[in-house]
Amino acid sequence: MNLRDHARHLLGDYPNAIRMRGLGFAARVPEAYAEGARRPVVLLPGVYERWQFLRPLAEGLSRAGHPVHVLPELGINARPIPRTAHRVLAALRELDLRGVALVAHSKGGLVGKAALLDDEEARIDRLVAVATPFSGTRMAHLTVVPALRAFRPAHPVIRRLVAEREVNERITSIFPAFDPHIPDGSALDGAVNVRLDVVGHFRVLEAPATLEAVLAAVAREPAPD
Repeated sequence: MNLRDHARHLLGDYPNAIRMRGLGFAARVPEAYAEGARRPVVLLPGVYERWQFLRPLAEGLSRAGHPVHVLPELGINARPIPRTAHRVLAALRELDLRGVALVAHSKGGLVGKAALLDDEEARIDRLVAVATPFSGTRMAHLTVVPALRAFRPAHPVIRRLVAEREVNERITSIFPAFDPHIPDGSALDGAVNVRLDVVGHFRVLEAPATLEAVLAAVAREPAPD
């Protein structure tokens, strides 16, 4: 893809992010999200995002019978990945959740993998990540913002997450055909990789195919030993 097309997709994706952010200001967590008898889900939004970015997926998961949990203590997810992962694990203990599916967008998937690696109480069953830069992204070199530069492929946290492969088989990585924020893609060795015929880092969150893939990944039975 040439530079002009890359820029066009990048700029074309931002209205989706702006709309999601605007809708989130007044949105409260629906009480119905706590209901359901199927696998519990915990939402992990991306950097500078609140849970409302994942609302299209949360609504579908709730309708399918999964109790959906939001973690307000994550704020806009601008803290370092390891610190945020520890907050996630503390929240799972406080809520006494087990067999959890983490459903994440972008940086949330990196937080989710870090939490999987440090989950000594085995509360997390799986991670379902949408548009996550598992190997970092070269786009991070274009910013001076620390929370975004943390996605550089050479960043020590990214390098550690890439090197640690033992949890990859418990991860489903769902990603668009082209993501202008992650031009090298989100495929993860050893994971279940699902490529969708969608373009856009934020637009993918609203695509019906994404919800279908997330529902299948959250409900999928583990492979027999």
